[in-house]
Amino acid sequence: MREITFHYDPISPYAFLAFERLPQALMGHSVAVRYKPVLFAALLKAHGQLGPAEIPTKRNWTYRQVSWLAHHHGVQLDLPAAHPFNPLPLLRLGLACATDDVPGETNRYVTEQLFHHVWHGGLDATDPARLAELQGRLQNHMAQRDKPWNTPDSDVVKQRLRANSDEAIELGLFGVPAMVVEGRVFWGFDALPMLRAYLDGDAWFDAQWEATADRPQGARRPQA
Repeated sequence: MREITFHYDPISPYAFLAFERLPQALMGHSVAVRYKPVLFAALLKAHGQLGPAEIPTKRNWTYRQVSWLAHHHGVQLDLPAAHPFNPLPLLRLGLACATDDVPGETNRYVTEQLFHHVWHGGLDATDPARLAELQGRLQNHMAQRDKPWNTPDSDVVKQRLRANSDEAIELGLFGVPAMVVEGRVFWGFDALPMLRAYLDGDAWFDAQWEATADRPQGARRPQA
């Protein structure tokens, strides 16, 4: 069985779309998916990038495009009341539900709950009452751990998120969703067909994967 690591932050609409459509992309293949929450902002900072929602004209385009993509693919997507927002409470809540054998991962149900909290209903993702309701729905998953320190605000959970984000940066990940399989990184919702082709054994990956990326850099923009 092959293994895919799905790096995500529920703040990203593209990560949400990829999560929703991933089962269709993997259909017919024996694949285990590991869901690893990371702080998208940490990846941006590490690479000196702005997020799509931090560039006004790109922000407008992003919301239009993801709304159309959801319509086109038949996925329910309701833009939250405000975006971007601070995703830390959601990320930490997810990791508080992690099991001891895979402390840096969320199962598909918990991951789905985090995404749906943001992208279903058009509500405020940071509303304290809604976050408390979500934590209540996930309480059974947290209780299964039976560890008093295993709460969203614990140092243990915060360290799990830092470790996940640091690991993603070390892997060279620069955005979410990032799907890693056998050392190859597939970035973005629109990479799902490419991921599927790789799993199908498309010969292009043997002939072109390295060759197409090995380009000399003709110019470099001066750093401010």
